[in-house]
Amino acid sequence: MPLVALVIAALAIGFEQLVQWKYGPMGIIAFVALSIGIKARNTAISGIGAVILVMLLAQSG
Repeated sequence: MPLVALVIAALAIGFEQLVQWKYGPMGIIAFVALSIGIKARNTAISGIGAVILVMLLAQSG
């Protein structure tokens, strides 16, 4: 079990670094808002995070 938790933590940190490298600080803010909203079951916060991420993805494309 500790090995699985370590692998999941490493993947989460790697994904966070990828988002920050590609989309900057606003990408991290959006990712954090989305994950907090999902964990807290708050649709407003998760919706804001999702909208910001979509805007960043649309801007880069």
